[in-house]
Amino acid sequence: MAHDDLRPMQPGQLLARGVARHLAAHGFVSVEELVPARGLRVDVMGLGPKGEIWVVECKSSRADFQTDQKWQGYLEWCDRFFWAVDDRFPTELLPDDTGLIMADAYDAEILRMGPETRLAPARRKVMVQKFATQAARRLQMLRDPDMLDHWG
Repeated sequence: MAHDDLRPMQPGQLLARGVARHLAAHGFVSVEELVPARGLRVDVMGLGPKGEIWVVECKSSRADFQTDQKWQGYLEWCDRFFWAVDDRFPTELLPDDTGLIMADAYDAEILRMGPETRLAPARRKVMVQKFATQAARRLQMLRDPDMLDHWG
């Protein structure tokens, strides 16, 4: 894909791209579509320079938000939780006690910081391990797509 060709990406993926860029500007690394536990898949997980773990759920429409029944399950897997939406999203739908990020495909801005609920050390260790494993596997897949056969 060319650097400026974003057409194949879905609206939520475009938001995730802008979020990842914004997090990177603040020293975070991120992984998209990470599974913290069976039945859950977060849109963006960010790992900060001090080991903090943020989860960002990208919502591209009212319907996308209203059909999301799992987001509260993500709270126990992060230090802070955020919604990322574009400037057309009706933000009054989003719970006030969660973080809010306004994003597009190129950048984002944190409008409301999510409250901090620090993970227990054992849970943090598990999440950092999952993050690192997922990131390493994706890098390896870029270099050697046949590796998928080894991971099943």
